[in-house]
Amino acid sequence: MADLDTPFPTLQLDAEPAWTWPQPPFARRDVLAPLGDAVEPCRIETPSGATVEGELTHFDIDAQELRFRSGAGGEPLALSFARFSRLTLTTPRPLMQAAKNAPIERVPTAAQERGYRIELKAGGELSGRTLGHVNQPSGWFLFAPQEDGETLLRVFVPRAAVAEIGFGKSAEEQAAERWIATPAQLLAALEAQQRTPIRPLGEALIDLGLVTRGMLDRVASRQGVDRNVPLGEMLVNEGLIDRDDLQTALAVKMGYPLVDLARFPIDAQVARQLSQRVLLEHRVVPLMRRGDWLVVAVDDLARIPRLQALQALAALKVVPVLAARARIAVALAALPQRLGTDCWADNVPLQQRAWAAEAGAPPVH
Repeated sequence: MADLDTPFPTLQLDAEPAWTWPQPPFARRDVLAPLGDAVEPCRIETPSGATVEGELTHFDIDAQELRFRSGAGGEPLALSFARFSRLTLTTPRPLMQAAKNAPIERVPTAAQERGYRIELKAGGELSGRTLGHVNQPSGWFLFAPQEDGETLLRVFVPRAAVAEIGFGKSAEEQAAERWIATPAQLLAALEAQQRTPIRPLGEALIDLGLVTRGMLDRVASRQGVDRNVPLGEMLVNEGLIDRDDLQTALAVKMGYPLVDLARFPIDAQVARQLSQRVLLEHRVVPLMRRGDWLVVAVDDLARIPRLQALQALAALKVVPVLAARARIAVALAALPQRLGTDCWADNVPLQQRAWAAEAGAPPVH
C-alpha cells in the first residue's frame, strides 16, 4: 500500500491576471499594459465642471477608486469614482503597434468613430468623439481619436456620474442609410445617373462610409504639400482604405448607384433568367427588370466590360449598379433558397465559401 503519511503535492495556482485598460473594440495589436501603480499623465473633470491636470498614480477598478496628484512631487489623493465625471489619460497611444515585421492591416476607423453625449447626474453634460466604446459595470471606456489620425487618448467615464449616455452613428452607419433599398429608389437613381455631375472622390468615400470627414481633411492637408500624389493614392498608402475600396469609390464618383442587398427585394423571376453558373462566373446578382433593362449588382468596376456576354444570354441591356462584395457573396448563396429550388446547390458551395471568406462575410452552409 502507498504510504499514507506521504503528503499530497502542492498545487501552484496561477495568480489572478492584473486588470488592464480595455482594448478598443476593433482589431488592434498594441497590448495595453496594466495600469497598477504606473504613473500616467492625466486630466480629471469634476461634476462641477472644473478640470485638473496631473498624474494618475493608481487605478483600482474593484475598489472603484483612483489616486491622483496635481504635481510630480505632490502627495497622491484618493478619489472615488463617484467624485469625478471623466478621466482622460493624456499620453497619445498609437492606433496600431509599430512592431518589427508586423503585417499592415487596416483599422476600420470610419466604422467605429462616432460622437457621444453624456448627461451628468450633477447637471450639465459631456460630449466628444470615440473610436467605439467598452461598457463595464464601473463605467464606459472610450477612445478619443486625435487630429493626427494615428493616435488615440484613453478616456474613462464612471457610471456613478452618468444619468444618461448616448452614442451617434458612425460614418459607415450613416452611409448605409443612403444606400438604395427599394426598386423605386433604384429606378430614380438610374434615371438621375445620366444627369449627375462627377463628384469629388472624397465625397464618394464619405458616402461609402470608408472615411470620416476628419480623416479626409487630415490627408487633404498633407496632399497640399505634395500635389504629385492623388488623394486616393495617399489614402491607400496610409492604410486608411485598400485598393478595392478606392475602385468602389471611383465608381460612386462616376455616379453608379449603391444598392443594399440586405434590404433590396430581388425579383425571383428575373433571377431565374440566368443560370447560377453564369452568375457565379460573372459575380453578379440580378435585381430587377424594367422594359429592356436587366439591372444587376456588381462589386467591381473592372467587371462591367465583361457584362456584355450577359446581354447576349439575357437578350436584354445589362445595367450595372454597385453593391458590397460581402453582400454579393451572401446574396448568391441565398438565391437557391429564395427561388425555392436546390438545383444549383451541388456545383456552387465551394466557390461561395471562398468568396464569403475572402470578403469577410458570414460562412455559407
